[in-house]
Amino acid sequence: MHRVGIIPFETRGDAVALLFVTSQTRGRWILPKGKQEAGETHVETCHREGFEEAGIRGVVLENFPVTVPIGKQTKSGVLKLPVTYYPYLVQEQADEWPEKKKRQRHWALIEDASKVAYRIDYMALVQHFETMRPWIIEAANSHRSELKEPLLPAQ
Repeated sequence: MHRVGIIPFETRGDAVALLFVTSQTRGRWILPKGKQEAGETHVETCHREGFEEAGIRGVVLENFPVTVPIGKQTKSGVLKLPVTYYPYLVQEQADEWPEKKKRQRHWALIEDASKVAYRIDYMALVQHFETMRPWIIEAANSHRSELKEPLLPAQ
């Protein structure tokens, strides 16, 4: 039951902020993830889950995947599932999205993530992201320089 997820982020200089969403069942701060649909690539799953759960659109940094076991609450207890997460440079944040009534979203500086992220599952992931910070910032800046027009707020 492998899942695919994103680590939504934005940078300003050397500062990095992560976007967390609440889980549907218990309202804990997590990162968007979900099942890969038939015929879907990991990148397509990232874009779909990002918009469905957080109302965001952006760029998947395909060169930096990380697979970690994440606990999922089930009727019979917590089940560990492998989830492959990709850094996701947020370029647009919509006011309306499919799961808006089910979820909240919250930006946190990476240094403050331990105060937000649910469970050790996510802290290990955030720490891994932090170790890759220089390369992720470089890749994010490269994607920004490729943009021809400035981004506008979501309509």
